[in-house]
Amino acid sequence: MVLRDATFRSPTLRRLRMRVRWIAWKSSASGSWSARQWSLLVFAVVTAIVVAVGSGGFGPQSDIDSRVRTLAREALARLASIPVHAQRPDRDDYDRSAFGAAWTDAVAVAGGGNGCDTRNDILARDLQDIRAGPVSSCPRAVLAGEFRSPYSGEFVVFRRDRNASSVQIDHIVPLAYAWDMGAWSWELGRRLSFANDPANLVAVDGPSNQDKSDSEPGRWMPPVRGFWCQYAIQFVMVSATYGLTVDAESREVLTDALRCGQ
Repeated sequence: MVLRDATFRSPTLRRLRMRVRWIAWKSSASGSWSARQWSLLVFAVVTAIVVAVGSGGFGPQSDIDSRVRTLAREALARLASIPVHAQRPDRDDYDRSAFGAAWTDAVAVAGGGNGCDTRNDILARDLQDIRAGPVSSCPRAVLAGEFRSPYSGEFVVFRRDRNASSVQIDHIVPLAYAWDMGAWSWELGRRLSFANDPANLVAVDGPSNQDKSDSEPGRWMPPVRGFWCQYAIQFVMVSATYGLTVDAESREVLTDALRCGQ
């Protein structure tokens, strides 16, 4: 169910901040994270907050949070260091199975090994007013909730037993695009991490996700321009962290979007 006249409520952001802080605390207690995993965890925490703020849509550029501006400047600097292809390589050997079982919990990224599949982890992070219960892949699965899609701006009510596909989990950097830009050469473990890394995932409305498909920024950006800044930040930071390349047209679009940091 999609509601177009609901407003994003600030208590939701407070609850989300508490949730991601708890995730960070639990992860730090394990003491077994590598430097790369720690950097991605920290970025995932920031991303969760940015997604919550951005879901309501920013107003004029002057209203952008100072933390987001700082991240945008950092992302712009990282973008300058990413190798560029004149155009997206035309590979024809992509297969989703190359990134492992969809939404597996058996990964070495934030949320991995917590007893719940990645889809439920992201639903729990991005949805509000959640009702949880056990399913085969998660003892505390999201059975119902609501959120404002950062891509369309539409307010969506989620029910697992009724049109669950109305809410989908999108890879900011699409798997097929990542494959073309370097993931084809990775070992399976790295692909598994990439496909399930919370820093590269966001809950969105189904139609927007289907419209995007595997498009890169040069061909598709979220309809809600107020989310372009956050989208570009995530796209660049994930690409840089995993060592992917970028096509020239997408680099131009991302550079323009990251001017939100100025």
